[in-house]
Amino acid sequence: QPFEIGKCLKEFRSSNENWKPRHNIPSSFAWENKFCLQFQILDKMFLVGLTGGIASGKSTVVALLQELGCAVIDADVIARQVVQPYFQAYRRIVHSFGPEILLESGEINREALGNIIFSQPEKRQLLNSITHPEIQKEILKEILKYFVLGYRYVILDIPLLFESKMLTRFMKHTVVVYCDPQVQLSRLMHRNGLTQTEAEARIFAQMPLAQKVKLANHVIDNSGDAEATKKQVLKLHTELENSLEYLMVRLLAVGAAVGMGGLVYFLVQQFV
Repeated sequence: QPFEIGKCLKEFRSSNENWKPRHNIPSSFAWENKFCLQFQILDKMFLVGLTGGIASGKSTVVALLQELGCAVIDADVIARQVVQPYFQAYRRIVHSFGPEILLESGEINREALGNIIFSQPEKRQLLNSITHPEIQKEILKEILKYFVLGYRYVILDIPLLFESKMLTRFMKHTVVVYCDPQVQLSRLMHRNGLTQTEAEARIFAQMPLAQKVKLANHVIDNSGDAEATKKQVLKLHTELENSLEYLMVRLLAVGAAVGMGGLVYFLVQQFV
């Protein structure tokens, strides 16, 4: 179906009640518009969205997938990368929030910046308008790299995959790493040295894993031992590897390359 930017923006606004247009930023450059335009190609590619909950074992699953040679893009890692001094977003953040958010090393003090954006929603929107386009651009670069290298599918590790609502439309498959609530609580308390009350507060601050399970195409139950989880990951990998969903993209890419080659050959013959 043809991509409709108006429909995409309408859905974005309806899912974000506090969203307001930023009149000081031309609409053609607003990151919401760019998000839709840049990612319209993704629903044609074989993308797999991976998510989970705190202490559910998502990192373990990612490590297993990487051992199998899968292409994994970590959205959190990219989000941290784009605010490094050699990125354009860094300069814009410093210009917008002032040098007081910098550490002595010159890097951004994430805690100081976090305190600002959590207490001032308009500052959070400003930060998003700066960082999101850079994050999207880097993710697209990684996807293209893996596509050119011949990977049959690409996994996007996105903690807030279902919370964002918009991202799921670009995924051919969605995977949630689940574990029993009591196991999750015990792991979090042990891992972070938290009391039961503190651990429960962190868990309840997120979308319940049971709700994510209902939204996902695939579920990896990480409640048991490592071997049980490994078997589930291997089964998922085999299923995705054997899928033929990626072939259409490959055929289109080859067709486009052949077409361009033919055009170049024709022009050379005519004018050289």
